[in-house]
Amino acid sequence: MHIKNDNPAYGAELEAFAGIPTFMRQPASRNLKGMDVAVVGIPFDGGAASYRSGTRMGPRKIRESSLIIWGYNRLLDVAPLDVLELVDYGDIAIEPPNIETTMGLIVRDAQTIINAGVRMIALGGDHSISYPLLKAHAARYGPLAVVHFDSHCDTEGGYRNHGTPFADAFESGLIDTGAYVKAGIRGPIFHSEELSIAEGQGARIFTIERCLEDGIPAVIEQIHDIIGDKQTYVSLDIDVVDPAYAPGTGTPEVGGFTSYQILQLVRGLKGLNTVGFDLVEVSPPYDSPGEITSILAANLVFEFLSLLALKKLGG
Repeated sequence: MHIKNDNPAYGAELEAFAGIPTFMRQPASRNLKGMDVAVVGIPFDGGAASYRSGTRMGPRKIRESSLIIWGYNRLLDVAPLDVLELVDYGDIAIEPPNIETTMGLIVRDAQTIINAGVRMIALGGDHSISYPLLKAHAARYGPLAVVHFDSHCDTEGGYRNHGTPFADAFESGLIDTGAYVKAGIRGPIFHSEELSIAEGQGARIFTIERCLEDGIPAVIEQIHDIIGDKQTYVSLDIDVVDPAYAPGTGTPEVGGFTSYQILQLVRGLKGLNTVGFDLVEVSPPYDSPGEITSILAANLVFEFLSLLALKKLGG
């Protein structure tokens, strides 16, 4: 593994089964001076209203799974930890029974990171956390282009939960509706107007059928055409992946992307002007014995780190 942190307390050059599981063994600190990226856990599942909870355990398990990532991205030809100054910021101190208080705590801590000029990668937690994260990023950057990977639109209104973050963000004016993409949408829906409601909020929807019929390279090209060079927030719900590859999630939907296809899609964001990223809805209690969901999630974060490293290098 490419490790700049040589503190033996973190494990340094130990094998993956040993040491303290910070993300990729990087230092755990709230000191943001000189940092490029902060990995932040948000262990909140109080918004998981539609089915089953457990995503509060996601950040810890994703960190643990990151210890088997050796550090060099063969396809993107970069070792992100050789390029980026990365810190594991730890977890935001949420208030489990109170979603509104938790939203405020997320905004506060996210703004601390963002205003320090540091890119933030958030590990959820359920998808309700995307609303305060968008709020914090938009406070600095203005309305954001959004790339949203999910099996669900998450644009229904009503009481705040993990199915409303993008409705909340739209109503708050946080999204640049001319550069707004949802990819991987599939499965039964609540009513026939659900997709048209999302489109009415500006979303360009790539259903799973469209993605597979057009092909992943074509979808990537279309996403770049829509987003352009605008400042972009990326939100990835792990249930965009088929439960055969990612069973550990709260509201699984059959017929999704393979793990390879979602890796292709994230790599395909290379060149976008991405300012923030979250990965949500990993629920370890429902994962397979092999923990394949958290392993995939950790690798998707690694891919995103690789994109940030290429951006820093000017590639």
